[in-house]
Amino acid sequence: MHDCTRCGGSVGDAFRYCPWCAAPQRLKLVELFRGRPDEEDKALRVSRYLHDDLDERHVRFSIWSDARVEAAVSLEDDEAERLGRFLLDSAPPSRHPLRELVDRVTAIRL
Repeated sequence: MHDCTRCGGSVGDAFRYCPWCAAPQRLKLVELFRGRPDEEDKALRVSRYLHDDLDERHVRFSIWSDARVEAAVSLEDDEAERLGRFLLDSAPPSRHPLRELVDRVTAIRL
């Protein structure tokens, strides 16, 4: 059990919404990425959990196959940031307009 952050009512840990005021008990952003054509039945779900307490923030990756989760792992924000840099830095420049924009902005500031 925990207290609702909005109304202070008692909420069971299994509940995603407060039964007293209907406030969500956790906020997150979710994006789903399809697998390659040879893995069409698989997907990667990435969830960014938001929280006022920085220790509660994290990014969670889960592998889905045929609408069932196979595996999941959570990363702290610093590791998620490192993963983002790795993906941007290793992407082919012609396929990543965001990388080109970052490079132009960085060059202007130098």
